[in-house]
Amino acid sequence: MDWELVDLNSDFDPGVHNSKQYEKSWHIPVSGNQILTTKEHPSLRPLTMQEWRWSGISSHKTHFLGMVRDDTPIFAEEIGIDLLEPDGYKLNPLWNFLTGTELPVFYLVGRAKQLVDWSRQHVFCGACGSKTLESTTDRSKKCPHCNIPFYPRISPSIIVLVTKGEELLLAKNANAQGNFYSTLAGFVEPGESIEETVHREVFEEVGIKIRKLRYFSSQSWPFPNSLMLGFHAEYLDGEIKIQEEEIADARWFHYKEMPNKPAMMSISGWLIDDYLKKLEG
Repeated sequence: MDWELVDLNSDFDPGVHNSKQYEKSWHIPVSGNQILTTKEHPSLRPLTMQEWRWSGISSHKTHFLGMVRDDTPIFAEEIGIDLLEPDGYKLNPLWNFLTGTELPVFYLVGRAKQLVDWSRQHVFCGACGSKTLESTTDRSKKCPHCNIPFYPRISPSIIVLVTKGEELLLAKNANAQGNFYSTLAGFVEPGESIEETVHREVFEEVGIKIRKLRYFSSQSWPFPNSLMLGFHAEYLDGEIKIQEEEIADARWFHYKEMPNKPAMMSISGWLIDDYLKKLEG
């Protein structure tokens, strides 16, 4: 099957277990924070069955991800984190898939990466140390003694664009790579609603209060395992006072004098672009 002809939005059917044998398959080998691809194909994509076999790499564990067009399974392969690249193959950081391929492929590779991480991190029970067993009915592991289930970790987090008329509040994260300004973001705390998280994070990071919170969209974000919930909000009160541990700089920018912005492959870029279109329209 030619990968360029695959439309993952309609051709991919996610799944948990597969026991059948197929004549062809796709494979996403995960080595730490890197994904193995071939050097021959400039487009970042999974390996074919033949390419995976020719690599000569042994998989510590194989995870079924689902079916492509009902006839071709796709798997995530757990491979060593100290792997040396075989001839003709290349290890690509997950970040490369964010800008080097289409979003559905990025989401698929992110799914593979998160499942491999979950499997590696839950070989043993965190309560008693017993070796966990995989469920035969869903995507989980369970301790045979404590009976505690361990599901793949998903961390809900918010991301919000705060605006004041023709101005957008953007910040530079203290730990971010690159010189760009983005929207504010943070993780949901236990006992909080999503809306409470937005208000708290904005006040903690830049010292202002907001109003008219409006949900925008969401995005899976595998760095390492977030689900980003995006919002628009309007300025209500306060002066910018940054949380220096998290924020290097934060300012109001007029929409005609914008700084370097995040990539349009990310929900932060979508939020900014959505508001700019409203102002310019």
